[in-house]
Amino acid sequence: MKRMSLSIALVLFLTAIAQNNQTLPNLVLKDVNGKNKNIADYAKSGNVTVISFWATWCTPCKKELTNINDNLLETWREKYNVTLVAVSIDNAKNMLKVKPYVDGQAWDFDVLLDVNEDLKRALNVNNVPYTILIDKTGKIVWKHEGYVEGNEYILDEQVKKYATM
Repeated sequence: MKRMSLSIALVLFLTAIAQNNQTLPNLVLKDVNGKNKNIADYAKSGNVTVISFWATWCTPCKKELTNINDNLLETWREKYNVTLVAVSIDNAKNMLKVKPYVDGQAWDFDVLLDVNEDLKRALNVNNVPYTILIDKTGKIVWKHEGYVEGNEYILDEQVKKYATM
């Protein structure tokens, strides 16, 4: 019994380490303009990257991205050279709504289309909004599911922490 407990503890420990050292997969998605973007390239930039999974039908998702865009993104770029990437999980039917919505919001960051949810599955994202922070070495260092007004400032603290390391 004691031996089994140690084995379970070891598996949990190694799983936690593996999750903390997770990187972005080598996966190509299209942006809203039809250009191919390899998601792994963001992890190779040497900068902190924020990846936010969202959908046009998700009100909290849109609020989070708007609040980040309006209140934090300019400072992140100027002080820390942070990249923000929004990944839409809208299906093929709703995909046509993404570009007009993004253009209407005047969002000034990359918006990728994960129509088949390949990236969502690869990163074990269950629900949107879902935010991932990539450090300068390309490792996933922080994840957050859901959004309530003000959560962007929790993300801001994480961005500052990893951008100044």
